[in-house]
Amino acid sequence: MNRYPLWKYAILLVALLIGTLYTLPNLFGEAPAVQVSSAKVTVKVDTAVQARIEATLKAAGVQADYVQFDGNSIKARFGDTDTQLKAKDAISKALNADPADPTYIVALNLLSRSPQWLSAARAFPMYLGLDLRGGVHFLMQVDMKAALTKKAEALTGDVRSMLREKNIRHAGISRVGDTVVINFRDVEQRVAADSLLKAQLPDVVWTPRVEGGNGELVLAGSLAPKAQVAVQEAAIKQNITTLHNRVNELGVAEPVIQQQGLDRVVVQLPGVQDTAKAKDIIGRTATLELRMVDDSAESLEALKGNGPVPFGTERFIDRGFGPIIVKRQVVLTGDSLIDAQPGFDENHNPAVHLTVDAKGGRIMKELSRENVGKRMAILLFEKGKGEVVTAPKINSEISNRFYISGAMTTQEAADTALLLRAGSLAAPMEIIEERTIGPSLGKENIEKGIASVTWGFAAVAVFMCIYYLLFGVFSSLALGFNLLLLVAALSLMQATLSLPGIAAIALVLGMAIDSNVLINERVREELRGGASPQQAIHLGYERAWATILDSNVTTLIAGVSLLVFGSGPIKGFAVVHCLGILTSMFSSVVFSRGLVNLWYGRQKKLKSVSIGQIWKPDAETTDVAAKA
Repeated sequence: MNRYPLWKYAILLVALLIGTLYTLPNLFGEAPAVQVSSAKVTVKVDTAVQARIEATLKAAGVQADYVQFDGNSIKARFGDTDTQLKAKDAISKALNADPADPTYIVALNLLSRSPQWLSAARAFPMYLGLDLRGGVHFLMQVDMKAALTKKAEALTGDVRSMLREKNIRHAGISRVGDTVVINFRDVEQRVAADSLLKAQLPDVVWTPRVEGGNGELVLAGSLAPKAQVAVQEAAIKQNITTLHNRVNELGVAEPVIQQQGLDRVVVQLPGVQDTAKAKDIIGRTATLELRMVDDSAESLEALKGNGPVPFGTERFIDRGFGPIIVKRQVVLTGDSLIDAQPGFDENHNPAVHLTVDAKGGRIMKELSRENVGKRMAILLFEKGKGEVVTAPKINSEISNRFYISGAMTTQEAADTALLLRAGSLAAPMEIIEERTIGPSLGKENIEKGIASVTWGFAAVAVFMCIYYLLFGVFSSLALGFNLLLLVAALSLMQATLSLPGIAAIALVLGMAIDSNVLINERVREELRGGASPQQAIHLGYERAWATILDSNVTTLIAGVSLLVFGSGPIKGFAVVHCLGILTSMFSSVVFSRGLVNLWYGRQKKLKSVSIGQIWKPDAETTDVAAKA
């Protein structure tokens, strides 16, 4: 009746081993480290840089626990902060010849102290939030006026193309603030333009008017209020996406980047100790531009050093090919780019497949039709400095889907696609608030959080052992098993633990013991009713299950609601809360029953169980005491 088959014990043993394995990395704490990542979008961090760092540390007499390349950055772990600072200085001097224009970002960071064999088993500690690990917090404001201005500049080009297609003559198109102004010499052309633009651009309000003493005919267009709101919302979303791509590329563990209000973005970088470097990280947002290459004779002579660049052109460096001269006129910006993915061309050579929006597709179609055989340069601007990523030849007319190929490897195609996807900000941003949480404060928060969980667990365990005797011991062990599974699940999911998460763990411990209280009281009730000890155990677990399920499901519904509709700390609390409910149902019912079956199940003539004092309703009946 109260015996588990062998396979159930095997499942519990496997769960215990897995729980222990994935909980262990959280017990080792964190060590000071130095993180090296690229400071320029066109500079890659690879194993060659790792070898340079290892050689630099060896030459400086600095011993690192290890130096590893994780695909985006190189991290070196050290035993203490003094060694960390010495290593940072040596690495910075070796990698950045010009401190004013660094090639690599060398920043202080924190890494887990867990041994390599745990990492090899894919057992990693939970990420810690800003309040536990320390780090930097920035509040950034998006320049919404600049976003509208940028949209007006794009509209100016669109209007010029539309009027040229329909052969509608005008006397000039200009932008005044957020308004596009078109000048005409006669009313008929203005009426025709008004009719066309209202049909083609419904989000723009066009107003005919007469300006100046000469009676100049003008058609002024500005975005409708709803369209302005849409532009501003799209701008902040694109900026958040770009910041995510850049920060993720740099390997910062579990950054928090989210909108706050209408025009602000919160950026939190846990574990980053160097505020100046953190500013550099979040400022790494490149702007993408497409321009035509100038292959004229004057440009070729200028490249040879025999004269200045022609009027209306600029000299840039083509990555991998040297100097190149491109026209100043911007054909397309990163605003129009929808997607960029690595792939292959028709000759099975590595290529980058690009997708632009409808407006960009129209521009590319016109441009390619008029410039077959010429080259088009794709530039990335960062901190005011531009570099040509690639300059492919236009072989045929293209639309909103096209690819670029050339002398690139498969890895270079993937890197270029990443840079193009994460290329540009829709509007400028500035830091209006910054806050640093030191690792010492984070350590204090961790200690207080662990103390609260430990004392809460101890208090519950002592009460259960006193009140329910041996069954209280079983309940306490099940509670410990629940905590082990919860921490392991959070580590396996690589969830981020914050102070609200620790509060949720403490709450889960109190809620988890409720199930064991229900079971123990149900067993007592069966004993009071005259059932034999073996039958009382069986009926107690069986009849308590429905109540346990109902109470946990209703609590889980509340937790899921917090998870769906909450954000930030509330969401972190909800994740731990929901996981804790699931693990507590397993531990309080399955694991505790396994312990009881293991202890009492083999006793065929069981006369009593150690579950505390049992009072029968009939005062004349002697107490059936079951004491250890």
